[in-house]
Amino acid sequence: MSGRSKRESRGSTRGKRESESRGSSGRVKRERDRERETEAPSSRGSPVRVKREVEPVSAREAPTPVVPAVRVKREREADEDSEPEREVRAKNGRVDSEDRRSRHCPYLDTINRSVLDFDFEKLCSISLSHINAYACLVCGKYFQGRGLKSHAYIHSVQFSHHVFLNLHTLKFYCLPDNYEIIDSSLEDITYVLKPTFTKQQIANLDKQAKLSRAYDGTTYLPGIVGLNNIKANDYANAVLQALSNVPPLRNYFLEEDNYKNIKRPPGDIMFLLVQRFGELMRKLWNPRNFKAHVSPHEMLQAVVLCSKKTFQITKQGDGVDFLSWFLNALHSALGGTKKKKKTIVTDVFQGSMRIFTKKLPHPDLPAEEKEQLLHNDEYQETMVESTFMYLTLDLPTAPLYKDEKEQLIIPQVPLFNILAKFNGITEKEYKTYKENFLKRFQLTKLPPYLIFCIKRFTKNNFFVEKNPTIVNFPITGQASGMNYKTSR
Repeated sequence: MSGRSKRESRGSTRGKRESESRGSSGRVKRERDRERETEAPSSRGSPVRVKREVEPVSAREAPTPVVPAVRVKREREADEDSEPEREVRAKNGRVDSEDRRSRHCPYLDTINRSVLDFDFEKLCSISLSHINAYACLVCGKYFQGRGLKSHAYIHSVQFSHHVFLNLHTLKFYCLPDNYEIIDSSLEDITYVLKPTFTKQQIANLDKQAKLSRAYDGTTYLPGIVGLNNIKANDYANAVLQALSNVPPLRNYFLEEDNYKNIKRPPGDIMFLLVQRFGELMRKLWNPRNFKAHVSPHEMLQAVVLCSKKTFQITKQGDGVDFLSWFLNALHSALGGTKKKKKTIVTDVFQGSMRIFTKKLPHPDLPAEEKEQLLHNDEYQETMVESTFMYLTLDLPTAPLYKDEKEQLIIPQVPLFNILAKFNGITEKEYKTYKENFLKRFQLTKLPPYLIFCIKRFTKNNFFVEKNPTIVNFPITGQASGMNYKTSR
């Protein structure tokens, strides 16, 4: 058959179908009008019957526009529902491929744990910025960023050091490929950087004395750890080590949740002292350290900043002055006040006493005038209630002459003898530039932990002299104590 005859036959068939459809649609219309005329308009069943009669004819002979619209709408809804699924699948595909690479990093054997030291300030060694600081786990240096042209990226390309740790998010990355490393063998590094303690571990610290082994093989007892003397900060190290062995204070700072939500005014730098002291406390009691000593570098940097350079690393200071400032600064940074609001510092160390003061007449005055002045109100004894964080004890004067064997006698004195200063009876004269006072002290409330500061250094017109008198502490029986002294 030729192409022309085929087209004609198709055209005739199409025309025949169109005429049949028009005829059927006309017949359906006439039947619908006849039904409406014969039945009442209020009938509810007729539209349904008409629809049931009409639907097969219309579905068989003429396509209605309603069905395609519903089908298109359903297809669109299905597409909309499937788009997130496709995104999730694609996302999961990316995660799976990256996770496979993250868990099989070929550079983990290049990590050198013996050079890792997280005690120093988290600053980039090139830009000196603390933003986005990363530690190279191969050489131990700090660098900034991990993007293209960043210091960490350039270091990884230049020296082929590929494993880095974000010092803030505690995530590991491989550079320059820039993918996150997920491996359980790296948990010991994150624990050294940021040790954490559970309540059960804190409760068991004093119940078990178990030696720990550092990465270099040395053994140490957690809590009894040496602090590095950077230059001349041994006076501060003595105070920090003594405070780290006070159980209530230690337990409070080992758990960061106790103080991390304390609200401070904007721009307040004193809270940095609390954060650094908590970090140092957790490092001193860390049973999984890489080394058997700790460097208090960040803690001392906070001390220099918060004290406005009153206490420095490069200059020797007085341990008693540092202890007094540090306890009061901690109390203030934790939100405490002088009278009403208390903190862990006052709960542990603060006691109260009564101070009785009586003014004395000038010693050069005649005896009669002295007696007259003693009857005046100005020279009557007054009493003041006062709080204290520590007690200053005075030592008896050391002997000036040598004994018969040409050796200086080193005197010894019991602790209770020098504590008689606070029995409320013993009086001591205090001289000022113009006036003399007679004072006696009476303790009214003792804190759970009492700090003694033994005054060994006296300054005369020529030099500072140290009193070598030995104080005997009771080891068994009524009390026990801890004595530390600093040298100049």
